Amino acid sequence: MGKNKLAKFSEMETFPHVFQYTYSALHESEERFPLKGKWSDFFGNDNPIVLELGCGRGEYTVALAQLFPEKNFIGVDIKGSRMWAGAKESHLKGMKNVAFIRTNIEIISEFFSNDEVAEIWLTFPDPQMKKVRKRLTSTRFMELYQQFVKENGIIHLKTDSNFMFQYTVEMIKANQYPVIFQNNDLYHSDFSDDKILSIKTFYEQQWLERGLTIKYIKFNLQHKEQFIEPDVEIEYDSYRSYNRSRRSNSEAKTSNNKIEEI
Repeated sequence: MGKNKLAKFSEMETFPHVFQYTYSALHESEERFPLKGKWSDFFGNDNPIVLELGCGRGEYTVALAQLFPEKNFIGVDIKGSRMWAGAKESHLKGMKNVAFIRTNIEIISEFFSNDEVAEIWLTFPDPQMKKVRKRLTSTRFMELYQQFVKENGIIHLKTDSNFMFQYTVEMIKANQYPVIFQNNDLYHSDFSDDKILSIKTFYEQQWLERGLTIKYIKFNLQHKEQFIEPDVEIEYDSYRSYNRSRRSNSEAKTSNNKIEEI
């Protein structure tokens, strides 16, 4: 591990709004996460809690927290060296409605109690085209989320992946979740929330410049006892979800779907 990463990990330990609990660390302890069910004590209010799962550098978490001071935002990711950027920025700005958890998303229910979370943002998650159980909008994760998201809580998905978007649409249909808004070209649509439209991460801006359209869907998470995993064939994306090709969609289609890494 490079010295720069070690320095970031060390500095993260000093941030009072960052909690680092990997799977092994959490399960080696006999005690549960101390803020589970007590996040209102940490934030000092009962404002709605919004999670960003797979927050990466934390840009979206911080931007949302600045735009919506009446809500509390928590970014979650396992990559601490990336998360450091958002954690550092929010710390320097003295933001009181932001926190970060470095952990595996698969154990996110260890950190929140029933009905403790109002919304979840999934911003450009890996579509996991060959691994259904790892998709953050799969029924496996819907079952996980409903353990701590309020009845009719909101799930947001923002993605450049046509595969991820279409899969999520089919999952929502199969399980009859109410859709609040859906569009496969967010920045050329009738979506009127200028606050949300104003947030563009560094990579999102790059994808837009390359001609990739941004898809967005938000729906209500209604609690269920049984889930239906959609049985549909969806064409794979012609570029990687991470380390994407610099080509536009049209360019990708004319080169036999060859994958290039950036």
